[in-house]
Amino acid sequence: MMKHYQVVAAVIVHDEEILCVQKGKNAYPYLSYKYEFPGGKIEPGERAEEALLREIAEELKLPISIDYKVAVINHQYPDFMVTLTTFYCHAASRQLTLTEHISATWLPKEKLKQLDWAGADQPILPLL
Repeated sequence: MMKHYQVVAAVIVHDEEILCVQKGKNAYPYLSYKYEFPGGKIEPGERAEEALLREIAEELKLPISIDYKVAVINHQYPDFMVTLTTFYCHAASRQLTLTEHISATWLPKEKLKQLDWAGADQPILPLL
């Protein structure tokens, strides 16, 4: 039985630009150095919004406000499956601290497709 993870991601906007974070080397080569919207796994008993606020605080130390749900994406990777619930969020500033990613960049939505995105995040791009 293949593992299936419930995960959340934030499309974080500040001054009309969206935060894109880059993963480092990963145990799964197809995820190494890919860009993603920040977030992570939902813990047992946690609501999606609670998980998102916790993950962003852990990964970026960035206060955000959640505006609305963008999409729920089911994506099959070679070794596991994810159900990715994505939220549109706002940050009051760009002051963040990377704790899990190797880089972060803020881009206007028109330039997002220039980056090499993780598979589960790709279907979100046309929805923005």
